[in-house]
Amino acid sequence: MASPLLITALAASMILPGPVETGTARSVVEVAGDCSDAAAQVVSQTGGELLSAQPKGDTCVVTVLVPGKGNARPRKVTVRVPM
Repeated sequence: MASPLLITALAASMILPGPVETGTARSVVEVAGDCSDAAAQVVSQTGGELLSAQPKGDTCVVTVLVPGKGNARPRKVTVRVPM
């Protein structure tokens, strides 16, 4: 059986107010673009499997896993593509 103290604490936590506006300015970061087009381009060119795509300045760093030929192991390839 739950203790009355635990039930009271749970009920009190459910009625806490949300974030309070303090009047300070909020920072909004504008993103120039994402790397989805660059990632799709690299995947189609290499025939590999996308591992990651990260923006770095005005380029995208795309990493793919390219299958090996025959019994060769797959290779990890990293390509920088303009955004």
